[in-house]
Amino acid sequence: MQLPWLAKHELAATVFIIVSLITQVTSNLNFNFPFFQPEDEAHLLLNENSKIYLNAVQVTPDIRGPITNYSGRVFYKEQLKLWDGQRGTKTSFNSSFVFNIYPVSSPGGEGFAFILTDDTSLQLNSGGQWLGIVNSTSTGVTDIVGVEFDTRKSFHEDVDDNHVGVDVKSIYSIKQQSLGPYGVNLSSGSDVVATIYFDAKHGKITIFVSMLGDLTGRPVLVVDRDLSELLPENVFVGFSASTGEYTQLNSIRSWNFSSWTDIEKNPKTLTWLWIFIPIAGVGGVCVLASVCYWTRKHIKGRGLEEDMKIELQIKSSSNAPLKFQLKELLSATRNFHSSNKLGKGGFGMVYKGTLNGKDVAVKRISKNSRHGKQDFIAEITTIGNLNHKHLVKLLGWCYEKGEIVLVYELMQNRSLDRFIFSNSGGDSTLNWEKRVAILCGVARALDYLHNGSDNRVLHRDIKPSNVMLDSEFNARLGDFGLARTIHLSEKSHHSTREIAGTPGYMAPESLHTQRASVETDVYAFGILMLEVVCGRRNAEHRQDLRFCSSIVEWVWELHGREKITDAVDLRLNDDFDKAEAKCVLELGLACCHPNPYERPSMRSVLLVLIGEASPPFVAAEKPAFTWPATASVLNEESNFQVIVSQNEPITELKSGR
Repeated sequence: MQLPWLAKHELAATVFIIVSLITQVTSNLNFNFPFFQPEDEAHLLLNENSKIYLNAVQVTPDIRGPITNYSGRVFYKEQLKLWDGQRGTKTSFNSSFVFNIYPVSSPGGEGFAFILTDDTSLQLNSGGQWLGIVNSTSTGVTDIVGVEFDTRKSFHEDVDDNHVGVDVKSIYSIKQQSLGPYGVNLSSGSDVVATIYFDAKHGKITIFVSMLGDLTGRPVLVVDRDLSELLPENVFVGFSASTGEYTQLNSIRSWNFSSWTDIEKNPKTLTWLWIFIPIAGVGGVCVLASVCYWTRKHIKGRGLEEDMKIELQIKSSSNAPLKFQLKELLSATRNFHSSNKLGKGGFGMVYKGTLNGKDVAVKRISKNSRHGKQDFIAEITTIGNLNHKHLVKLLGWCYEKGEIVLVYELMQNRSLDRFIFSNSGGDSTLNWEKRVAILCGVARALDYLHNGSDNRVLHRDIKPSNVMLDSEFNARLGDFGLARTIHLSEKSHHSTREIAGTPGYMAPESLHTQRASVETDVYAFGILMLEVVCGRRNAEHRQDLRFCSSIVEWVWELHGREKITDAVDLRLNDDFDKAEAKCVLELGLACCHPNPYERPSMRSVLLVLIGEASPPFVAAEKPAFTWPATASVLNEESNFQVIVSQNEPITELKSGR
């Protein structure tokens, strides 16, 4: 029987409801966190050391000060029935998650683990080598199974400091595998995706690990173990992590968990289930069909009203760009064909298109974007009111049939990261002159945002992938998804409940203040300067260099030894101006000063880059970060950062990232 008035997504919802009914009957556990927000704490069990912020679960955050010999745990609040002796069933599961390990010290430590146990309490002295799994007295006797992602060779048995292993009742892995051969660097500061699949029927654990975006589909480790023989019937699923004398930030960015029941024996005991399922399914279809019919009528009317509101908000902007019809953009991109993909931008995919004979870049905002429409409005009204040769030009927009689309001028050489990082697929290495010119261009753009427009704009996400390059390698700052506009006469910071930005480019004080400011933009630009000159990411493992968790730490150390130009990208083969390189690197360090009050303004940075001012003094040793920071007399007098009430009105702008 067909129901012509049911849309495809509604039919899918029907199937989901039926599956959910089956799931409830068989006591399976299923949940999904595409990202984490504070209200998700109601569904989780977090120990006192762990916290949700930055849209992630921070298992070992540094918001309370030093985190040496630290450990943390987080679990889903409901238990998984791993096996049922009475019914003769076992449960298979699939746990997929994206995590990030960001080294704080050089090198970082110690590790992170996915765990199953019936005891959620955090054991004393489980930091360091114990990874929050067990401690020296409970190892070997605790009912726990973990899949560890170890970043430090703490035991002689460890294969290296970059491996995955399966731990049973102990911290000592029964089987482990180095991740280097699979192109995975746990301590790179980049996101890693892992999938742990347990096949209860065959008693097998299969583990997939890859860098996010590198979906090779190859298992890195397979272990033959029946969890029903190792753990109690009911267990919690979650994560643990630790630091030692060496430290790192361990965070979970997303988590999807699904489970299903495998019948092992006595199938007659489940006969009632197969009687109930058809009845529940038919009933569910009837109820859902009625709900969907009413909902479609209601949403259709409400959707038209919402479309009109969005259009009015955009057109109220003083320089609203052109509105396109969806059919125009579908034609321009060949229905968003995969062959037209240029890459993934903030909260959406970017496609190459042709409009009126001109090549354009079309960003299709993901429908799963958390802020969606309000972010879309924000980017249009922010960048639509700006006009500078070093900013990417927004040509138009479209909001139609649930599709959210932005149209930009096409940058032929795409983004800067493709050319300065050796593993980013760029076509060539930028010479020294082009690198300096690019930095000058971005500095001019930021000086304009901070000082040159009618209202001050905080970009909040400055990084190489957001710097676009035209056919002549002129820099254009783009992706204003996190930008905020504030009135120049009122203040120089923006307060928000959510810390925005990209880890590695965020100033240390932002975790404490929950504020974006001109100083946090300057800090991110400082990281950008160092990356462009050094040709390496903020945190990475290089064969020719010892591991450093932060490019700032590494360059500052070379500065203290009066060898700062040794940091210059080796691929330049000494073909650069050493005095100029020294100046740019020292300027980058000044921008990354731990004290926000000691950082130069973007106007000062620009003057140094174009040779009209000397670089600021940089101490031989990096100053320690302390909070609250103390403003110097000079900065207090110059009103370097004016602090005002969060209740004062500002124009808050959001847009998809």
